[in-house]
Amino acid sequence: MNQKEFLPINGTDYVELYVGNALQAAHYYMTAFGFQPLAYAGLETGRKESQSFVLRQGKITLVLTSALTEGTEIGAYVEKHGDGVKHVALWVDDAALALRETVGRGAKMYQDVKASEDENGWVITSGIHVYGDVTHIFVERSNFNGVFLPGFKPWNPEFRAEPIGLEYIDHMVGNVGWNEMNQWARFYEEVMGFKQIISFDDKDISTEYTALMSKVMSNGNGRIKFPINEPAEGRRKSQIEEYLDFHGGPGVQHIAVATDNVIETVTQLRARGVEFLTVPPAYYDELLDRVGHIDEEVAALRDLGVLVDRDDEGYLLQIFTKPVEPRPTLFFEIIQRKGAKSFGKGNFKALFESIEREQALRGTL
Repeated sequence: MNQKEFLPINGTDYVELYVGNALQAAHYYMTAFGFQPLAYAGLETGRKESQSFVLRQGKITLVLTSALTEGTEIGAYVEKHGDGVKHVALWVDDAALALRETVGRGAKMYQDVKASEDENGWVITSGIHVYGDVTHIFVERSNFNGVFLPGFKPWNPEFRAEPIGLEYIDHMVGNVGWNEMNQWARFYEEVMGFKQIISFDDKDISTEYTALMSKVMSNGNGRIKFPINEPAEGRRKSQIEEYLDFHGGPGVQHIAVATDNVIETVTQLRARGVEFLTVPPAYYDELLDRVGHIDEEVAALRDLGVLVDRDDEGYLLQIFTKPVEPRPTLFFEIIQRKGAKSFGKGNFKALFESIEREQALRGTL
């Protein structure tokens, strides 16, 4: 059945992280990543059990939520997983229809249809469980003109860092357990109408020591892309296994955010203290032989550690942060596409060897 017939998705509405300290996490993403303060909900707005700060840059909306009391779902999540992505919210025209169609196809309901209202109008939401403790929240907001969602107030702190050119979420990667990739790829296809656009096996994504497999699922208009990774057999513990161990099961591994100028964006991120994975300088010796002409100076890419790959439609530039939490789990990818629709297959070996060097330092390889 065609995706547009039962679950049209307009784009990513927001990504909500459950964190131990929302105030400090918000300050980090503002200072280091250039997100701008948008909205707030907590004790001052009548919310008794949790506090949320909402940040925005380009079309990316991050929500950082902490528990205010014991015995909450938020606190249980953070204890089990550490800080991480709980809700991937999808902007739809009809949240009730989205829930009915997905549950009717086998999804497990997380939240029934709910209308929230304040002086700025109303929003209708619903939600389903996906892998691990991650959910998709369907957000219908055509009758709302407030700052974020009902119950949130504008947040206008004195401090604001300069944005760094992040535009939108390019893709979000989920790590699932052994032999679960096909199950979740099938879920996105059958329950949500996505299509598989690319797959990688352990021949594509392997090093001397470790391996993984991945399938990339995309919705009908191509605005939502969810690669799904699973471990593959290797001589040592793969990055996916390390993630699953420390995260306590499946979850969102990384968020890829797009920029129109990766050199400028990464230069600013480094100046603000964000640390990135690095590849050996030799990676750049044969770069132009591998990818052909590019607009950027190779020396600038080498200095920053930016990777380059080409497909039939163009090339892309990408770089990956080190984990942004105490556990070696969630990280960010900065990506600039110059025509390429792929995901950097030519960089996999160099990237995963870089991750293995970090794993060796952690004693988890």
